[in-house]
Amino acid sequence: MTSTQVFRKVHPVVADREAMYELFKRGADLPIEQRISGMAWAGEWFEITEAGYDAMLNVLPPLFMRSGMFGMSEFKGGTVTSVFFEITIRGRRRWFHGYCDLSDRQTPDRMRAAIIAYETRAFDSMTRPEKLEAIWNETPDEYKGVAGALNPSAWPPDQRGKRTILVNGGGLGTILKLLEDLTDAEIDEMFAARSPAQGRGR
Repeated sequence: MTSTQVFRKVHPVVADREAMYELFKRGADLPIEQRISGMAWAGEWFEITEAGYDAMLNVLPPLFMRSGMFGMSEFKGGTVTSVFFEITIRGRRRWFHGYCDLSDRQTPDRMRAAIIAYETRAFDSMTRPEKLEAIWNETPDEYKGVAGALNPSAWPPDQRGKRTILVNGGGLGTILKLLEDLTDAEIDEMFAARSPAQGRGR
């Protein structure tokens, strides 16, 4: 059987443990026929944390397990079950959950390829302002702030109130910089180094 599933991302940022379980509950109000078949969820995927991936691996014995992928033995409905992925994208390990219809045994591999394609294009197609917003949203509070909030005299008047972020200054060590002044190289480096556990924006 050849799959006709449409793979679609259903959560914009990395889902922490709480968000992951909330996403598992999606669709509880759908018609019973869709829930029994599992097709209401087939093809959906979202990014999770490494801790979430490890926790789900230990919930039940996997239905199947191979390098960078395992499936849950408890089905969502019909032939649809949760599949968890560990994927290296742009040199960074990331973790994902998706609902795969196993009536087509190739679906997990198709979903894995779709996730890689989507995440690669997502970065390449973002504008500079969009990348800056993503960096800001995914940076922990202790590494970002507002210019002049603590020491106004340390910043020129025209820069006060603007967003700041700590960056790797090379030989200068970690330095504080205006978010809007990040270079393209710094933006690329920060995207490559992002930790999935830092996903925010819920």
